[in-house]
Amino acid sequence: MAQGKFISYLRVSTDKQGRSGLGIEAQREAVASYLNGGRWTLVAEYVETESGRKSDRPKLAAALSHAKAIGAKMVFAKLDRLTRNVDLLRSLVASDVDLVFCDLPSVPPGPMGKFLLTQMASVAELEAGLIGERTKKALAAAKARGVKLGNPNGARALRGKQTGNAEAVARIREKAVQRAMDLQGIIENIKRSGITSVRAVTEELNRQGINAPRGGEWHPTAVARLLNRLPKAA
Repeated sequence: MAQGKFISYLRVSTDKQGRSGLGIEAQREAVASYLNGGRWTLVAEYVETESGRKSDRPKLAAALSHAKAIGAKMVFAKLDRLTRNVDLLRSLVASDVDLVFCDLPSVPPGPMGKFLLTQMASVAELEAGLIGERTKKALAAAKARGVKLGNPNGARALRGKQTGNAEAVARIREKAVQRAMDLQGIIENIKRSGITSVRAVTEELNRQGINAPRGGEWHPTAVARLLNRLPKAA
């Protein structure tokens, strides 16, 4: 039987599945079956509607931040609900959060689970490399047959890619706001106890063992940014 604090992460692949709940109930049941009584608390549930190949998953990032902040384990209904993306697998390995997979109950959280993800990332990277080689050969064969390759719009298309930088910055800001919202309840409790100054909030977060976004202790500058991202009523 499970013990401790858990945060569950459920994923469906399409908006239609997300609205209908298709697949979510089965994953939720798998999580409940895995926990199977015991002295545990399911602190939160995060549901993501994303493609399995996309690495930008705001709900997963929020769930990891939440788990790290309170020292909880992350529980996944199925390993294949995670990803086939190498970079995302490696980010999970480096997350410093214990990961639990309901369909692999023999793999305990901690180093063994991280080792499994590392091996998966290696296999996924090999598969990606093989696909890349096959793609290069196919393009070379097409070019030899006289097929024109490349973007017909040329430099105009390249100029359009400059918008990607602004989008990347926007995503970073969005993630920072999401991390702040993960900690909103903790901040509200601290303020209700009469602790309101930036320095005092910093000391209380460190006293409670709440890790800063990049790990380690909080500093007043980071706390000030955190408070500015939260609703004023917080």
